[in-house]
Amino acid sequence: MDNKLAHHLLWERLRSGDKDAFFDLYKALYYPLVNFGIRVCADADMAGEATDMVFTTIWEKHASLSRVDNIEAYLRTFLKRKLLRIMERKRKINDALFNAGEDGDWMEMSYEEFIVKVQTDELIKHQLKNALAKLTFRQKQLIHLKFFDGLSYEDIATQSNQTVKTAYNTIYDALKILRKELKA
Repeated sequence: MDNKLAHHLLWERLRSGDKDAFFDLYKALYYPLVNFGIRVCADADMAGEATDMVFTTIWEKHASLSRVDNIEAYLRTFLKRKLLRIMERKRKINDALFNAGEDGDWMEMSYEEFIVKVQTDELIKHQLKNALAKLTFRQKQLIHLKFFDGLSYEDIATQSNQTVKTAYNTIYDALKILRKELKA
């Protein structure tokens, strides 16, 4: 019997609560999934832990699992999403630690203060993203040139084929929109 069919039969038994089918599926797919996870995140420990979480979740929700044609592909997708969430969480924590202060202030910060800082940083990023969405393409382009590339209004005008006054007015209008959106 080919692997795909064997996995499918184990999956169907697992859905009905068969522990032996769960363990057989675990044995059959654990190492291929860990190897896939290592390719996603380049961390064997993280890949192994995430694979364990995937299987734990599957067992906990076995009664509500839907029918799946390609079990290995389904589990790979599940694992990849799990790893991406873990890596994003780690990135947020690292960013918060970095932004907490280079002189070691974060070491004196309580856990609650640290969590509030991480959540506040995320809220600010979300608000900024929403505010930037209100700008036109041209406004975003000129804001980027002015504040990220550090160009003068004359250079911006030259690069965007506009007059200096038009570049100035476009940036002024964009900043007005950003101020309004970020105060709300």
